[in-house]
Amino acid sequence: MFQGNLTSVTVFFLLGFSHYPKVEVIVFVLCLLMYLITLLGNIILISITILDSYLHKPMYFFLSNLSFLDIWYTSSAFTPMLTNFVTGENTISFVGCVAQMYFSLAMGATECVLLSLMAYDRYVAICNPLRYPIIMNKKVCLQIAAGSWLTGYLTTLVETVFVLQLSLCGHNTINHFACEILAVLKLVCVDTSMVELLMLVITTLILPMPVLLICISYAFILSNILRISSRGGRSKAFSTCAAHLTVVVLFFGTALSMYLKPSAVDSQEIDKFIALVYGGLTPMLNPIIYSLRNKEVKAAMKRLLIRNPFGTVLISVLNNIRASTLI
Repeated sequence: MFQGNLTSVTVFFLLGFSHYPKVEVIVFVLCLLMYLITLLGNIILISITILDSYLHKPMYFFLSNLSFLDIWYTSSAFTPMLTNFVTGENTISFVGCVAQMYFSLAMGATECVLLSLMAYDRYVAICNPLRYPIIMNKKVCLQIAAGSWLTGYLTTLVETVFVLQLSLCGHNTINHFACEILAVLKLVCVDTSMVELLMLVITTLILPMPVLLICISYAFILSNILRISSRGGRSKAFSTCAAHLTVVVLFFGTALSMYLKPSAVDSQEIDKFIALVYGGLTPMLNPIIYSLRNKEVKAAMKRLLIRNPFGTVLISVLNNIRASTLI
């Protein structure tokens, strides 16, 4: 039994899915696959946007930031869990727990802000195409990216500091596979109403407000698209926004269901499942969504493969496979 604030604890025990051994093995395999695909997909996407000069545009600059966020967010959430499963230890040090709680929450908050500002970028590109290079110049893009990171990290710092001041009276076992802030709060036995109010205010600023900004941006975008006379122009405009909208729905849908669900709905098992989707599935799908639906990314990938000596061989193999499937 422990008494005092959270800083008096030296180690935490993570239950994860240990109550369901068969499920735990399945979750481990799925998480490992999601993590490897997330790393591979996002690293490839970042490399393409850096190496191909045709993709040196604001949209792909923000997309690179998003991919970088996804890599570190998934790493902070999944790496300790995968390591513990392999070693058979379900423990995490106090420093490791705080670091995981802070960085995973900060990355998620940063992504919320960044996705809303990416919607603004799409608004300027479609509604003010002639002024787009002037409005979204290099300096503005850097300021937007820096503002997103700063907002996410500062708001999370406030939450983390307040949580660490709370008293812990009882066990140091976290009923989760990671040091998720809501799971850590369940260890506290004192009144948490002030901290919960603070978290509600910050969560409202980080989740519903960006969603509102995204809805406003796309309302103007939709209005502008409907005024385009050519069918091809409308189709191109819709395809430009489709990938971003898909990512927004996946990311904010799971985030809202986790952090703004009614207090009456309190199931740790449901929270764990949502956390898996939020922390693993969404970052894994982001590069797939953006690359499969984006002709510029696919063209850039082909150009890079052609420059590489092994690239021509790979393209030839892919073309042969495609031809054989058509026979």
